[in-house]
Amino acid sequence: MRKKILIITGGGRGIGAATAKLAARQGYAVCVNYRSDGDAASAVVDAIRSGGGNAMAVAADVSAEADVTGLFAAVDREWGPLTALVNNAAVLAPQTRVEAIDAARLQRILAVNVTGAFLCAREAVRRMSTRHGGQGGAIVNVSSAASRLGAPGEYVDYAASKGAVDTLTIGLSREVAGEGIRVNAVRPAFIYTDMHASAGEPGRVDRIKASLPMQRGGQPGEVAHAILWLLSDEASYATGTFIELAGGK
Repeated sequence: MRKKILIITGGGRGIGAATAKLAARQGYAVCVNYRSDGDAASAVVDAIRSGGGNAMAVAADVSAEADVTGLFAAVDREWGPLTALVNNAAVLAPQTRVEAIDAARLQRILAVNVTGAFLCAREAVRRMSTRHGGQGGAIVNVSSAASRLGAPGEYVDYAASKGAVDTLTIGLSREVAGEGIRVNAVRPAFIYTDMHASAGEPGRVDRIKASLPMQRGGQPGEVAHAILWLLSDEASYATGTFIELAGGK
């Protein structure tokens, strides 16, 4: 049986950590990528190993091309070519209106959320595509419901970056569909993670939840299960598609 090897970017916390742990339980060797919080990534790896799984942590800033190539090379050396990629790493800036956004903020958000996703997808395709002698694989991009809601008054720049991720998902899925690679995305929102604190409102989900059709926030594990389904053979005829995980919003 072909070994299942997964890279998950931004895998040290929130949705990334939940996905890493679930993937390990489903038999993946999991590379937990992180940029700066090595302790959080190591905690995820330790949890996986204590449960009998196979994992390692690799530091890399996905917005830096050399870091990305180094990340994939590390997995090549340890386990061989990957079979799955989850583009999860993303940054969010404090809530503000568009009129207050400067170029430095835009450049950082687009570098991580868009350039990072493209670079990681590129490296995955080079290893997975039958054009390059690969055996196929699956990519899941973690987008956001913000891409279609716009996040007015809060972070339109983040929403726009996720709109680019949506376009990457559609375009790449059609580009490599005949090469053994499936590319899909999830669009979570209103999930209980630490990310909201980076935007200046740790309690954002609790503030909003009453306005959602399901009247509750989501948990990282609920997103992780959708991601793992898209990676699995159960989703073998799904590509270029999106799973909405925003409580009906």
